[in-house]
Amino acid sequence: MDISRLEQRILHLLAQGGRIEIEKDDDQKIEAVYCLTREGWRYPGFDIALFRKLKRKKAVASSNGGPYRITREGLRLVRSQLDNR
Repeated sequence: MDISRLEQRILHLLAQGGRIEIEKDDDQKIEAVYCLTREGWRYPGFDIALFRKLKRKKAVASSNGGPYRITREGLRLVRSQLDNR
């Protein structure tokens, strides 16, 4: 399965210890999503559409109501690089 360059960057960030936080409204619909690095910085350019693409590919998952993290499938999809730049 082929993934875009932005998906690749997000998966690298998650593989290095990042997480995806979501905010829901009163009707439990997703209102906003944030991709946070392991240092706590917010990654720009991450939106709901990209989150849904990663979730559909089973590259990210949440457990016990926690933040979304990379899965084994996500690690398989991401191509290894020496540096994430």
